[in-house]
Amino acid sequence: MKIGIVGLPNVGKSTLFNALTKKQVEASNYPFCTIDPNIGVVAVPDDRLAKLSAVYNSEKIVPAVIEFVDIAGLVKNASAGEGLGNKFLAHIREVDAIAHVVRNFHDTNVVHVEGKVDPVDDLSTIAIELAMADLIVVEKIITRLTGEIKSGDKNALRQKTILENIKVSLDAGNKPTLPEEMKKEDSSLIKGLNLLTLKPELFIENIDENHIKDFTPTIPGAIPICAKLEAEISELEGKEAKVYLQDLGIDKSGLDRLITAGYELLDLITYFTAGPKDSHAWTITRGTKSPQAAGKIHTDFEAGFIRAEIINWQDIVTFGGEVKAKENGKMHLEGKDYVFKDGDTALFHFNK
Repeated sequence: MKIGIVGLPNVGKSTLFNALTKKQVEASNYPFCTIDPNIGVVAVPDDRLAKLSAVYNSEKIVPAVIEFVDIAGLVKNASAGEGLGNKFLAHIREVDAIAHVVRNFHDTNVVHVEGKVDPVDDLSTIAIELAMADLIVVEKIITRLTGEIKSGDKNALRQKTILENIKVSLDAGNKPTLPEEMKKEDSSLIKGLNLLTLKPELFIENIDENHIKDFTPTIPGAIPICAKLEAEISELEGKEAKVYLQDLGIDKSGLDRLITAGYELLDLITYFTAGPKDSHAWTITRGTKSPQAAGKIHTDFEAGFIRAEIINWQDIVTFGGEVKAKENGKMHLEGKDYVFKDGDTALFHFNK
């Protein structure tokens, strides 16, 4: 899973990125500090993996990962060339989801480019700039498709129709919605364009430290995170961090809540492979069938898939291993039509 972090300058994007990834990048108090994209890979916390590893006495643990991409802050009229413009948005066109960071903390030492703290207005500014960036892309492609249509390309005609529908929304500075009647094969015609406004979105409100317990999001569905506090937590070891969170009366860190929200947004689940060599977490989309799940490990596994031995991770831990789990009827053999479930532990059989 790859998440792009966007927002205005000085809303705490880079501070949050530093905290989430423990990878120090510059986070100074002036606009456009982050020019080149900062990329950090974060391990997905999952207690199940450690428990499986303990059963198998695995040599190593390989967690699932999330890649965060932090880009320079956008400003109003970036599409018209203000600030650094929107040319660096290309860095997040490949992400799976966009995380909007808006400022809801008050600090006179950190300037706000608009001179006031207004999360709703900040989000509106970013939404308009993303729409304008996509509009430029869409208009160029519509012009190109017009020529292809004249040569009799039927796919070009359908793609142009879809893009013209999207253009109507973008012209108004709005997030486009695809027509309900649009077929799956139609969506493939625009998937490769990586339009920013069609990507799933998360919303993060960077809040004051003294509001972490009683904060009500200004943006519906937003995840309240105190980037300053997350930075402090990131400096602590695992056990120390847990104690610190408990002292603050917080169940989960901002990273944990962001990851959970990301998995829910993209409808992702985790399955495991485990043994003496390693215990490994694999991320797949809910609804993935056996061959495609196997293909996450290696394409040969998918191409030569025969069957999969499936045991729920909890059964392996409860019975102290797969042998006892099998003896107690907890293993089931599955073929190509089996839909993987969150927490499945798999052993694949395939033709080499």
